[in-house]
Amino acid sequence: MLGLKLPTDPRWVNIVEKNVDEILTDHAYCEQKAANSAISLIIGYPEKSELVTAMTDLAQEEMSHFKMVHELILKRGFTLGRERKDEYVRALQSFFPKGGSRETHLVHRLLIAGLIEARSCERFRLLSEELEDVELRKFYRKLMISEAHHYTLFLKLARQYAPEGVDVDKKWQALLDHEAQLIKNLGKQETIHG
Repeated sequence: MLGLKLPTDPRWVNIVEKNVDEILTDHAYCEQKAANSAISLIIGYPEKSELVTAMTDLAQEEMSHFKMVHELILKRGFTLGRERKDEYVRALQSFFPKGGSRETHLVHRLLIAGLIEARSCERFRLLSEELEDVELRKFYRKLMISEAHHYTLFLKLARQYAPEGVDVDKKWQALLDHEAQLIKNLGKQETIHG
C-alpha cells in the first residue's frame, strides 16, 4: 500500500527496545517538525485554500501526537531530550533540484512530506507488531493509522496542485527509488527514520 521500495530491517526494533527513551524523544520531535512543516506550507501558499485547510488540520493533529508522545515520556519517568538532526529528512530534501517554479517547489515539498509519512507509517507498523512492550505496541498501532492518512493526503495535494506538464507520478517513483538507496544505510539508530 505504501509503495516503499525497501522495507525496514526488522532488527531495527531490537535497537528501539534497548533505547525506548531515545526513540520516544526522537518521535516527539518528528511530530513537532511535521506540525512546523504544515504551518510552513500555510505561510508559503496562503492562496491555496484547500491546502491551508488541510495543513491547519494536520498541524493540530501532529501537535496532538506530540502531546501524546510527551505524556508517554513523562509516564515512563523520562524527560524530553534534545532535538536531533534527521539525516533521512535532509537527504530527501536534497533530492529535487533547487530552483524552478513556486508551484513545482510545492509539489516537491508535498511529495517529500508524503514519503516521510509513508516511512513513519511503515516503522510504526513494525513497532506495533514486533515490540514486546504491549503499551507501546498499542500506541504505535493507533499512530500508524494516522500516518497512512497523512501519506495519501500529501500525494492527493501534490497531484491537485501540480502545474501543467509536471508528471507527479514520475517524480514520486524517482523519489521512492532514491529513498530505497537511503534506507539501505539506515535502521541502525534509535531514531524513527535513522
